[in-house]
Amino acid sequence: MLERDATDILILGSGGAGLFAALHAHQTNPRLAITVASKGLLGKSGCTRMVQGGYNVALDPKDSVERHFMDTIEGGKWLPHQGLAWKLVETAIERVHELENEIGCFFDRNPDGTLHGKAFAGQTFDRTVHKGDLTGIEIINRLMEQVWARPIRRLEEHRAVGLVPRADGGGIAGVLMIDVRTGRFRYVAARAVLLATGGGPTMYRYHTPSGDKSMDGLAMALRAGLALRDMEMVQFHPTGLLAGPDTRMTGTVLEEGLRGAGGHLLNGHGHRFMEAYAERAERATRDIVSRAIYDQMRKGNTTPNGGVHISMGHLGPDNVRRQFKGMVERCADCGFDLAGGLVEVVPTAHYLMGGVVCEPDTTTTIPGLYVAGEDAGGVHGANRLGGNGVANSTVYGGVAGEEMARWVGAGNGGGAPDESLLTAEIDRALHPFRHGRGDVNALRDALLDVMWDDVGVIRTADGLRRGIGNLEGLHAELLETGVADVDRAFNLTWHDWLNLRSLIEVSEVIAHASLQRDDSRGAHFREDFPETRNLETSTFTVARAREGRVEMSDEPVEFTIVRPGESLIDTDEEAA
Repeated sequence: MLERDATDILILGSGGAGLFAALHAHQTNPRLAITVASKGLLGKSGCTRMVQGGYNVALDPKDSVERHFMDTIEGGKWLPHQGLAWKLVETAIERVHELENEIGCFFDRNPDGTLHGKAFAGQTFDRTVHKGDLTGIEIINRLMEQVWARPIRRLEEHRAVGLVPRADGGGIAGVLMIDVRTGRFRYVAARAVLLATGGGPTMYRYHTPSGDKSMDGLAMALRAGLALRDMEMVQFHPTGLLAGPDTRMTGTVLEEGLRGAGGHLLNGHGHRFMEAYAERAERATRDIVSRAIYDQMRKGNTTPNGGVHISMGHLGPDNVRRQFKGMVERCADCGFDLAGGLVEVVPTAHYLMGGVVCEPDTTTTIPGLYVAGEDAGGVHGANRLGGNGVANSTVYGGVAGEEMARWVGAGNGGGAPDESLLTAEIDRALHPFRHGRGDVNALRDALLDVMWDDVGVIRTADGLRRGIGNLEGLHAELLETGVADVDRAFNLTWHDWLNLRSLIEVSEVIAHASLQRDDSRGAHFREDFPETRNLETSTFTVARAREGRVEMSDEPVEFTIVRPGESLIDTDEEAA
């Protein structure tokens, strides 16, 4: 049975991007019907809530938007879409004031009352505004309160399974969903749709995102014909908690501020090793530190669980407890003393820089379909600076909300859905009920191993080709693996199957994009092509789905604001 519903604006995702979009859409045009759909519970699921570190913004008089922009471009190894990056750093100032003065967030302050900015790796200024080391909880809790206070409809525990075009081909018509609580399908017609489901590379053995993240948004975007860029750029956070195989805490991030504050990384022999890999040692960018740790792991210089140690005790245990209360408690829960002892860590898949090709106004090539947050590509290029993620979500969530409200308010959008495609998407989601029961968990474990071993921190052509072959095999095996069709309400095995299909489909794109890029750039490191090609002729990868296959191409980076070898910061300012 298919239930039908309608709204003016439909927002898929209730993280920072989705909630900001809802608030800005309502503010722009309060007459519109706005609906937020969440795979989990509003404000209780997703990745923004998990943000520890903070929010990058150039507030200090000694800092500047130009400096933040150059850090973003250089950190992204000259691959970012410069229009997107500039809008991010410029609008972040407006957005952080909005968070404080309108949303009600409380951030840590300096003695003079200004917002405190802490050090994060890869940046030339301490500009990461924060609430201790639990910034995401503060932001999401306040956003959630504001959404609840407005006539914004909520569809909780509704997973999106298909973007449905108009029958006349004129744009988006709506979205097919599954109500997890009943197991029934619901089609929601909408004049504008925001794709803000979050990325979350949970296809790796060690990963940080919340358990509901399975790349559904990008999988739907591929099927809808959208192009994805920079999909090889998977960011590994260097310091994922390594608490052993018997706890789901393994992979959880120990925030970058630990290294920014002066934490040391020690191998299994107790030797500090980062100075041999980078001039900035532990404060190098995430990709450099992750590769250094992985290299130590390959050499066997490991701790009991196979990683390395982070040490903070030399900074004073009391100081560490005060400055990193959340991290100290998290480690204590797993039996580690972060303040005075050693904690085992491992590189952990954290963020996908790639995503849907879009414009700075968040529009895509499908009229009425917008994208923001980790579903969007182009902002970060080859590497995301810590602290730029939540800024990206809130900046572009707000932009999307305003743009959708204006577009719909001008009379755009609407139209009958392509009923044949709607039927096909329902049939696709019911696929596992037509096959005999199998072991979905075993297939997921196999995916984790393939991606970590062959498409992970360090890559080679042979490994990537082997990984692609294994992924194709897993995909075929999944399609022959079924689940019991007993009660579809809260049928978590069914949703595990759907999650795994999305993860495998996007994993195939990541592997193909990694093979396409035959140089090393930021988070993407090819051991067989360790050098970076000429920055002046930089290209980014573009992936499309064609008849069930991944097609790759390259497009040139447009240096619309600054070119390699140039800077927006003069020599005197850089020296200061």
